[in-house]
Amino acid sequence: MVFKKMLQALGVGGPSVETVLANPHCRPGGFLEGQVHVVGGDHAVDVEYLAVGLVTRVEVESGDSEYNTDQEFHRQRLTGSFRLEPGAKYDVPFRFDVPWETPITEVYGQHLHGMTMGLATELEVARAVDKSDLDTVAVHPLPAQERILDALLRLGFRFSRADVERGRVYGAQQSLPFYQEIEFYPPSAYASGVNQLELTFLPTPQKLQVILEIDKRGGLFTEGHDAFGRFDVDYASAERTDWAAQLDNWLRQSAQRRGLFF
Repeated sequence: MVFKKMLQALGVGGPSVETVLANPHCRPGGFLEGQVHVVGGDHAVDVEYLAVGLVTRVEVESGDSEYNTDQEFHRQRLTGSFRLEPGAKYDVPFRFDVPWETPITEVYGQHLHGMTMGLATELEVARAVDKSDLDTVAVHPLPAQERILDALLRLGFRFSRADVERGRVYGAQQSLPFYQEIEFYPPSAYASGVNQLELTFLPTPQKLQVILEIDKRGGLFTEGHDAFGRFDVDYASAERTDWAAQLDNWLRQSAQRRGLFF
């Protein structure tokens, strides 16, 4: 009897939980829909709650070092407490709102190297190990984000990688404790002055905040410094803007202000 209680405390013979998404693809500010299938184990348990939450990998700087950690950044409880009898089956439907600032993971049908995103399902059982399930989620760019990404590609920039960094962007409207950086290699036309370009999107329901950062190429007598550019995009007018021309103009002005020419 004591051995059986120990096994129960470790989750052996306990309930199972599985989430099935109707569609694992979404956009910032959109939603995910699905069902959580809960099946009771070989003994009754008291469930404290059932919840789902979005999880991504975040880079954290600590002193002179840095490390990566998985961080849940938006959670939704689906149930309160209930008694789960042995073998009992429950299907819990849900609609989960995706935050506007959720990092994107897919561009033009390709996974963005360095990005992870998943919907975690947690069944919290009293006095036992949590039962959880993690489903991969693909976050596609908003049309306005896509226009800017497309403009950079047309200028000749190439995707390098992306990551999510803990911290805040100075002066920006931001609700999550992190931001995404999408890194690009420069084309030959800019390569003499630019080592890499980093792009951050911070969408809100009203506008898209765009932050550009140039990692300047250092020379024999100069040290590379970052140059920043920030602008807001109105969703309604994003389709009518020549983003390639605007971005090219900003890059050239920024370089010239720092004594670089290309």
